[in-house]
Amino acid sequence: MTKRTSAKYKIDRRMGENIWGRPKSPVNKREYGPGQHGQRRKGKLSDFGLQLRAKQKLKGYYGDLTEKQFRRIFAEAERIRGDTGELLIGLLERRLDAVVYRAKFVPTVFAARQFVNHGHVLVNGQRVNIPSYRVKEGDVIEVREKSKQLATVLEAVQLPERDVPDYLEVDHSKMTASFVRTPGLADVPYPVQMEPNLVIEFYAQN
Repeated sequence: MTKRTSAKYKIDRRMGENIWGRPKSPVNKREYGPGQHGQRRKGKLSDFGLQLRAKQKLKGYYGDLTEKQFRRIFAEAERIRGDTGELLIGLLERRLDAVVYRAKFVPTVFAARQFVNHGHVLVNGQRVNIPSYRVKEGDVIEVREKSKQLATVLEAVQLPERDVPDYLEVDHSKMTASFVRTPGLADVPYPVQMEPNLVIEFYAQN
């Protein structure tokens, strides 16, 4: 299990947004933060506060990334020539757990990490159990034959609230997905607005 499973919706409430677009999110009922003082916390955020929230929202969206892991991915995006924000999104979306989630093999990004950890996923025919494994363009990701009838897999395929993005080619009858290309920010179907430009500003000043 991921370390954040029981508290994942606290992130939603702290941000005041349903960051995964899930129907069970408490933000659908009340948009203020958690705790007895949550309703008082609606003050205007400083520039630092906006940058910090943008970073926490993007990091939190991908499940249980630690600050160290997220900062390492950011540093890698910064080293590559090009738009750092777009590159950051591309690197995050190439994580195996993110691809498994996007392909609708599992219902949540938290379940994706557990699904990969437990050895249910093959990449180009080889079992990979590292959620942070980085897929490449052309890689074929599939659910192991023994795992295709798991309840979590069958539930995920039927989810109405998510569509498979066009940088993946998915065949749910065979439970396979091909990673066609690395996406940019505009390609990723985030349920809320992500602001990698503010993440860049945050790390530039801290």
